[in-house]
Amino acid sequence: MNTKLNKKQKIVGLKELRENMEEYIQAVESGQRVTVVRRSKPIFTLISPDDDESQWETVIDFTEGGTQPGVDARELLETMNKMHG
Repeated sequence: MNTKLNKKQKIVGLKELRENMEEYIQAVESGQRVTVVRRSKPIFTLISPDDDESQWETVIDFTEGGTQPGVDARELLETMNKMHG
């Protein structure tokens, strides 16, 4: 069922996705959206995290020399351990 809508979007069946996962990973990495259908109904869409930055929020920047203010990782883990026993 590998139906191509345009250069930026593909619609594929769930079985097709499972059998050719690497192909669709590469498509998403190159900027395409892949909508997966089951029994002719869309069930989810694969998109690159860079496709819509507004959906992502930097909570803590653990990268070395990070540009965002953050929390020390040890402090975060201690707090989490206290919360979850």
